[in-house]
Amino acid sequence: MSAQPRSRARRRRDTEHRLTHDIDVWVASASADGAPHLVPLSFDWDGEALLAATPAESPTGRNLAATRTARLALGHTRDVVMMEGDVEVLDLDAVPLQRGDRFATRTGFDPRSLSTPYRWFRITPRRIQAWREENELAGRELMRDGRWLV
Repeated sequence: MSAQPRSRARRRRDTEHRLTHDIDVWVASASADGAPHLVPLSFDWDGEALLAATPAESPTGRNLAATRTARLALGHTRDVVMMEGDVEVLDLDAVPLQRGDRFATRTGFDPRSLSTPYRWFRITPRRIQAWREENELAGRELMRDGRWLV
């Protein structure tokens, strides 16, 4: 038997907690010809956008740079947060030192120290949905057009 559904306000609080405390997110992207690609990336949330890094010439790096969109997922199938977002592509030196240091400390990974050319990808959510089970499908949309609905 499933638990009582959470209120939308509670789901937003839970989502913001995950964004603040989780370290990795699933990133789905697609090439120009529609070939899908899915990878986990470490991220840091600043209250507005997720900052992630991946090699510039990886499938994900190329896809994000070309389409400027991504679909993201946090959690497991019985407690999922799905996000669609706009992507800003940044060279490694374009992110302030303090922000890069925060990313490295939080994730245990510093792309600035590698010889492989990496880029930062700042992903701003435009749509966020959160649900645990079927009884939370109604009202699962928490953000639309970049604005919290609750």
